[in-house]
Amino acid sequence: MESWTSPSLSPLPASGVPLRLHDTRTGRTAPITPLTPGRARLYVCGITPYDATHLGHAATYHAADLVRRALRDTGLEVEMAQNVTDVDDPLLERAQRDGVDWRELAASQVELFAEDMEALRVIAPETYRSVSESMDRIIAAVRTLHDRGRAYPVESDDAAGPDWYLDLSVDGALGDVSGWGEDQMLEVFAERGGDPDRPGKRGRFDPLLWRAEREGEPAWEAGELGRGRPGWHVECVCIAEEGLDLPFDIQAGGSDLIFPHHDLSAAHAVALGRPFATTYAHSGMVAYQGEKMSKSLGNLVFVHRLVRDGVDPMAIRLVLMAHHYRSDWDWSDQELATAAERLARFRAAAARGGHHPATVEALRAALRADLDTPAALAALETWASGAAAAAAPTAGPGDVAAAADALFGLDLRG
Repeated sequence: MESWTSPSLSPLPASGVPLRLHDTRTGRTAPITPLTPGRARLYVCGITPYDATHLGHAATYHAADLVRRALRDTGLEVEMAQNVTDVDDPLLERAQRDGVDWRELAASQVELFAEDMEALRVIAPETYRSVSESMDRIIAAVRTLHDRGRAYPVESDDAAGPDWYLDLSVDGALGDVSGWGEDQMLEVFAERGGDPDRPGKRGRFDPLLWRAEREGEPAWEAGELGRGRPGWHVECVCIAEEGLDLPFDIQAGGSDLIFPHHDLSAAHAVALGRPFATTYAHSGMVAYQGEKMSKSLGNLVFVHRLVRDGVDPMAIRLVLMAHHYRSDWDWSDQELATAAERLARFRAAAARGGHHPATVEALRAALRADLDTPAALAALETWASGAAAAAAPTAGPGDVAAAADALFGLDLRG
């Protein structure tokens, strides 16, 4: 599957100063030291392609883009992999509701998502794979788990054969990423795709590994597991392994993926005999009118609609920058109006020119301090107001517009 076209990239001279990033698993903020010297590997969980791209999506991929830009600024080569979950219950249900083929719905939403990422100037991943086109690799993994004794069958009333589940008790990896207790897990497991009370399961949190074919659903042949389709978590493990190898450096995504998805993805990797990610970086949730922005609530604000209505994508990016990536926040029309005014001030300052190495260094320092975009905006405001003193060109990188582009994906040239 083809990804979108990346913006032109003109990095600053490498700083050599590492990115410090908050790790959900340890609860600490620490420097990123790649497993492979000079090469950082990043995986970000992609969309289920319906209702794309809303501001919750945008916040997640904006944060991942900042991680990538910060690693590049250090001087590292960065490789990124991203999936598209185009075989999943919500997508199939939406396609059935709308009377369209699930593949057509997925393709249209993937195309829309790509347009939005280009508009927001998000760097495209090197590996961009859908579940449907990764099926051979996924089937090989689920069969390996079966052969290793990690999978067990659970009979179903509406399928010819059993569904297969991963037995978490064998490896004891449950909770390794989240650190949650069972009561906290139970609060969200069912609403996030789990089935804790299904009869026949050995453990309440054992995840679906292979779902037997049902009438009208897409299905693939998986040998002794029968015809069916994969569960959610094993998919990301396989796509990450294809693009990055395991283990890799950073797993990114929204905070709603901490459990079960990232926790159980790591458990699948352990069951396959491999560690998963070293660091887990999670972005906060975006709300609208007091409720978390979600497909189920129908309170979504879409990037493509804002752009269609004349909003500059860089104003949307400035709204995202106004909030630290780990914070939960509420989208509002006033936020957007403030960002549009800010963009106009920044572009006016860029047109005036001048050499401001202190501002550039403040931007770099903010980015590598756990992606502190509010601090970066404060530095840009000082610069735009004229309060930042200019310096001689020999004092180091000083083109603020060029730095804002390289570090934050902001086009201040207009």
